[in-house]
Amino acid sequence: MHIDQTEKKWIWVTIFMTVIMVGVLTAYAVGSNIHPPSGFEPIDSTRLHLSEEFAEDNLGYKDNGDGTGTLTMVGARYGFYPSTVEVPVDTPIKIRVASADVLHGLHVPFTNYTTMVVPGYVAEVNTTFQKTGDYTVMCNEYCGLGHDHMWSRLKVVEKTGS
Repeated sequence: MHIDQTEKKWIWVTIFMTVIMVGVLTAYAVGSNIHPPSGFEPIDSTRLHLSEEFAEDNLGYKDNGDGTGTLTMVGARYGFYPSTVEVPVDTPIKIRVASADVLHGLHVPFTNYTTMVVPGYVAEVNTTFQKTGDYTVMCNEYCGLGHDHMWSRLKVVEKTGS
């Protein structure tokens, strides 16, 4: 089979560009200490509402008593529950989210909080919200026809005196 010289040059240019891009991405990931998640916590999505942690009465923010807090949420078509959550500013918060149905993505604009919520697993993110205000929690993974209506409110408030 005959390959034209110009085609051969473009094949090599394409291979070279691919190697350079993979190298840059690898160097960035190593330099920024980015790595895939290592620990997975499975959960039965069909029985999520019956589990102790993700039961409706246990959702929301809870103070751990040691200066940290835990926020537990459920993503389901087409919303996040609870629909409004208040968390204190400048407090380390462990956010635990599970999906009751399909793949969802949790994103809070203007913060460092974003995660993918895969059915059958608990997504856990540790963060601290630096500024008070009202934030929109939105789904950034297409999850069906009502996806554009899937959002919740996060209110970051001043700490209350103990």
